[in-house]
Amino acid sequence: MVGASRRPGKVGYMVLYNLKNSYRGPIYPVNPNATEILGLKAYPRVLDVPDPVELAVIVVPAHRVPEVMDQVGRRGIKAAIIISAGFREVGEEGAKLEEKVIQIARQYGVRVLGPNCLGVYSPSTGINTMFLDPEKQSLPGNGPIAFISQSGALGAALLDVAALRGLGISKFISIGNRADIDEADLLTYLKSDPHTRVIAIYIEGVEYGHVFRQALENTTPVKPVVVLKAGKTSAGARAAASHTGSLAGSYQIYNSVFRQTGAIEVLHTEELFDVAQALALQPPMRGDRVAIITVGGGSGVMATDWLSELGFQVPLFSKETQQRLRKILLPIASPRNPVDITGSGTEDHMAESTRIAIESGEVDGIFLIPYFNIATMTERLADLMAPIAQKAKEMGIPIVASVTGGQKSWRIAKLFEAKTGIPVYPGEHRAARALWALRLYGKWLQKIGRL
Repeated sequence: MVGASRRPGKVGYMVLYNLKNSYRGPIYPVNPNATEILGLKAYPRVLDVPDPVELAVIVVPAHRVPEVMDQVGRRGIKAAIIISAGFREVGEEGAKLEEKVIQIARQYGVRVLGPNCLGVYSPSTGINTMFLDPEKQSLPGNGPIAFISQSGALGAALLDVAALRGLGISKFISIGNRADIDEADLLTYLKSDPHTRVIAIYIEGVEYGHVFRQALENTTPVKPVVVLKAGKTSAGARAAASHTGSLAGSYQIYNSVFRQTGAIEVLHTEELFDVAQALALQPPMRGDRVAIITVGGGSGVMATDWLSELGFQVPLFSKETQQRLRKILLPIASPRNPVDITGSGTEDHMAESTRIAIESGEVDGIFLIPYFNIATMTERLADLMAPIAQKAKEMGIPIVASVTGGQKSWRIAKLFEAKTGIPVYPGEHRAARALWALRLYGKWLQKIGRL
């Protein structure tokens, strides 16, 4: 940890503090003016650090980074994260300095993440090179979603959101100026990462478009890739250039590349994790037919509208399926599709209706709308739905759920999600978009013969 500081609040202090409180391997602070920092023995130079070292985290003023990188190379360290800013993003002189750093790194065979980044957060290994204050920033636990971000601050904010939503992260990688390691490198790596099921990316622009495209083509047949592209307008592209030195380029080209390679483009930050969550928990959707099973008729109508706008069908169930549903539902319920079990319906009605819809062979996806604020819909629904959800997954039929309600409803909704693996969203439109992403990925896999 080069540039470790004894002063609380400084970047060099916070990075070391976070590493010390999460990583269980040896950590060596480097500071020529200290002998000990946060209870760890400090060293004056990288060359003085003992034992084999795998990673150098660099937090020193930009003009000192070339000297540090030379020591990293001479020391035989093969990976470096440069947190420091003041490179390409500040103009021509910064760009020259960045080029010099990378030339030194390549001379010694060092791979570099950054500069101008937060680095890496990996819950499974305890690596946390971010300089965020844990009193102000929450971090998600271990999970199936890898998240790559060109923006460190936005990435950190979204990690906070992921923690609030109870989503798990396999890796968070802030790439900053991506002077060496870029999105294409990380896609290639994450494609084979056993801890990652879905890759989410925030990008402003890429430097080597053909390489990025090839990486997407190689990755999406194996794992879904969800992309949030910023810098779509001329003003946004200009802002991106001043942010990480990105060349945003023509949005139409990016949009075409995403469609041609099977990457799923989302509209905003909220949807980035909505879609990633669905793809991590549910199978790709094989067709356009959806069964809606709801406690409230109004929600069923709204869900039908949203799904229809997205190109789905909400088909009328056959007489045979309606008869099966009629046998298990209350007389006031509707078995047509949407299946409205009504506010008097119970957990058994919803679970059995779902099972019948899955077994009917008439739908390709299920849209659940339980109201957990009514007396008959309790935590017991999760226990009833867990084996049904597993059967649906084995049959390749995805299930999503929408829960409208406040804090008490959402406590039960999150328990339901955890027990069943069914992603839950606060509103019919968000659940419909999640199902749309599952269908879009299913269409891609069908197109390339993988589904």
